Amino acid sequence: MDELTLGERELDIMAVLWETGAGTVGEVRERLPVPLAYTTVLTILRNLEAKGYLSHTVDGRAHRYRPRIAQRAAQRSALKRMLSRFFSGSPELLLARLVADGNVDAQALREMAERVARGKHSRRTR
Repeated sequence: MDELTLGERELDIMAVLWETGAGTVGEVRERLPVPLAYTTVLTILRNLEAKGYLSHTVDGRAHRYRPRIAQRAAQRSALKRMLSRFFSGSPELLLARLVADGNVDAQALREMAERVARGKHSRRTR
């Protein structure tokens, strides 16, 4: 599952399941940021399961859905896609855009630089 593609409503549902760990159609529906019909949530859950992103177990008369993919994997896939489509594959261009738009300040840049330095160091020592 290299390329994870989630539509907006699919992402809303996955976000609920990543946060809660599992849920029935009704439980997921209650936690969504936008109101959706029960049948719409059920359809999206079934589609996500068909794509391999969810699994379910029988819980009484309901199905309890659980994520089969980690949120981190979805983040990585979405970021890779965004970098490729909007920033010519360049993390530097993305960061420059964030700085230019005022979304990242000097302190945040210093903290990121420290993380990068720690990450490179820990990879070399493995």
